[in-house]
Amino acid sequence: MRELKLFINNEWVDAENGATFTTVNPATGEPVSRLAKASEKDIRKAIVAAKAAAKGWEDTFPEERGKLMLRAAELIRNRAQELAEIESAETGKTLHECQVIDIPFAIRAFEYYGKVMTGFQGEYIELPQGGILDYVSYEPYGVVAVIAPWNFPIHLMTRDLCPALAAGNTIVAKGSSKTPTTTSLLGEIIKDAGFPAGVVNIISGPGGTFGNAVMSSPDVSVVAFTGSAEVGRELLRMNADAPVIKKLVLELGGKGAICIDKDAELNGAVNSALFGVCFNQGEVCCASSRVYVHEVVYDKFMDMLTRRFKQLKIGLPTDPETNIGTLIDQEGLEKVDGFVQRAVADGATIVTGGKRYTEGVCEKGFYYEPTILTNVREDMEIMKKEIFGPVLMVTKVKDLDEAIEKANDTDCGLGAAVWSENPRTLYRAGKLLKAGSVWQNYNVTSTPEAPYGGNKNSGFGREDGLHGLREFLCVKNNMQYVGSKYENFYGFPDEEY
Repeated sequence: MRELKLFINNEWVDAENGATFTTVNPATGEPVSRLAKASEKDIRKAIVAAKAAAKGWEDTFPEERGKLMLRAAELIRNRAQELAEIESAETGKTLHECQVIDIPFAIRAFEYYGKVMTGFQGEYIELPQGGILDYVSYEPYGVVAVIAPWNFPIHLMTRDLCPALAAGNTIVAKGSSKTPTTTSLLGEIIKDAGFPAGVVNIISGPGGTFGNAVMSSPDVSVVAFTGSAEVGRELLRMNADAPVIKKLVLELGGKGAICIDKDAELNGAVNSALFGVCFNQGEVCCASSRVYVHEVVYDKFMDMLTRRFKQLKIGLPTDPETNIGTLIDQEGLEKVDGFVQRAVADGATIVTGGKRYTEGVCEKGFYYEPTILTNVREDMEIMKKEIFGPVLMVTKVKDLDEAIEKANDTDCGLGAAVWSENPRTLYRAGKLLKAGSVWQNYNVTSTPEAPYGGNKNSGFGREDGLHGLREFLCVKNNMQYVGSKYENFYGFPDEEY
């Protein structure tokens, strides 16, 4: 079992009170890592280190910051298999998903932001009154706190950490207490890559302790959080009472929908719906848990979808043939099953799945069968709230307009998808669907190179791409008078002096 301390000022240190905690493999119940459990005093030390390093890091040329980030990317690549195995062990997701999504996306984040900041420029503004040189500069905020969730630990950590670093900010970061190990190991990578002391500090421990410390600190300027809407709202409340109001970048989950038109290529559409809710066991913020299918193709769609759902293999995450791993823990399992059972009691029909899976090697894990529900109503709880499990609700609609209307009937706005072979239909649906990302003949994807984020209860701000970089750059307007004679608004005569 790994033993990991807190990474503060490029040093590995014990928690101030010596406290530790242990993570557990949800598939087997076996321990994975023992980590230091930070107190608020420890977190304040990390903030002090980040603040002390801020000026030097800001003054480092973007090219030099980029070189360090590219070096970190290479070090992650060299340890990719090790990190994937740890990620799979703590999350319960398949090793294959960690190998092709989690770790490669972390590498891409370091590489993309290691290069893009070197070409980021300020702006010159031509003013109508003349005589004034107006230019806009983009500067780091200072200390940025990054709080990442448990479902894609290293990927979602680097999604905020990398643009914040590239922009010249220093970092105090914390991964979920359920899956903190790969985030903590970033400390080794940061140090080996040659980052100066204090530029990146990594904390492990309770989220509430970390949130209280960073939100109450006048030295933290930005907090980037990915997680539940409940915690996001709490951060907003804390921000109102903070001694210095912080910029918040919040990604708070969603209630995605897919709209299937009558001319959709059904093999692609069915596979898209399946992936949209079964990828990572449905523990995905932008998971597409609602599908609205045109009545002309509904029966054929359901037949294909049901057969493919039943063919998915549930098994140990380390088995190369496994498609569906375990949910994160008992609480997550009970939450998913509770949604399903209450929906059935309210009139929904289970087409397939709908219960915990305990056969063979899956006896100890928190496995849930991929589930399809029909006869659902728009006012049902399961159609309104985020499930975070492999549960799909399918509804027949008369046309695409009805599908879009129902898809938009949600308090969230993270992702939505549409399937049609008509480019005009796709374009129109893209305009009408109210979500931060609209996938057209595609589904449930983000990338380090393009913006990602939500509207309404899905949060605000954008991650990834240049838009994600700008979230961590403070805009400053500069006005320099360059005219031949200084302005004299009140008309006083010049005097000798």
